[in-house]
Amino acid sequence: MENKKIDTEKKKETLGETFRTVFYAVIIAVLVRTFWFEPFKIPSGSMYPTLEVGDFLFVSKYTYGYSRHSFPFSFPSFKGRIWQDLPERGDVVVFKYPGDNKTDYIKRIIGIPGDTVQVKDGLLYINHQNVPRQKVGRYVISEYTPFPQEFVEYIETLPNGKQHRILEYSDDVMIVDNTPEFTVPEGHYFMMGDNRDNSNDSRKDIGMVPLENIEGKARFLFYSHDDTSSWYNPISWIMAIRWKRLFNKIN
Repeated sequence: MENKKIDTEKKKETLGETFRTVFYAVIIAVLVRTFWFEPFKIPSGSMYPTLEVGDFLFVSKYTYGYSRHSFPFSFPSFKGRIWQDLPERGDVVVFKYPGDNKTDYIKRIIGIPGDTVQVKDGLLYINHQNVPRQKVGRYVISEYTPFPQEFVEYIETLPNGKQHRILEYSDDVMIVDNTPEFTVPEGHYFMMGDNRDNSNDSRKDIGMVPLENIEGKARFLFYSHDDTSSWYNPISWIMAIRWKRLFNKIN
């Protein structure tokens, strides 16, 4: 009887330790995701060639300070930011879609408060000045697509000197290549995808993004895979890894 009692007490103690370990692990994970780094997956091609479908990246939550959207489920609810630091043109950021304050998007900041932004015949203008771009060459997307898509790749230089790569399918795509002139209001930002003709951004449905909706800055890739793997073949999981993209910094 005594042995059974001892065994029961040991089981209870082991179970209690397991629950405490899991509880502490969950708390630590929530704190890390809230205050330091949060992982995100790229589900669409709007940020090619900078970010590809199948990329997994870390976003730093502390870079711009904290808003209610820094916390899980955007709770607790409060306005503004704590320890605020302002984003810059060219930063790649994750933000909550202003239309529902729930859906995550990732885009590049093109316009800051007070800027005027317009696209004319495929060319970007900021404050009535054409943003220079240098042609790199042909760019083909052949993964996660039913048929290969061909684009022209450019290096674009923003007014603050930041350079990044963009793709253009054509300079005459309706809506996105010829827009009205937008004025970025105080406390808001104008977002665009690097895949200029295949991005729903501030030129279309997203509109201006409030500062408090920005969750953090995209920093580096920690994993990436192409579309060649099969769930039933573990070897293909390894073969599908894009080794050259691992730990690449996001510019």
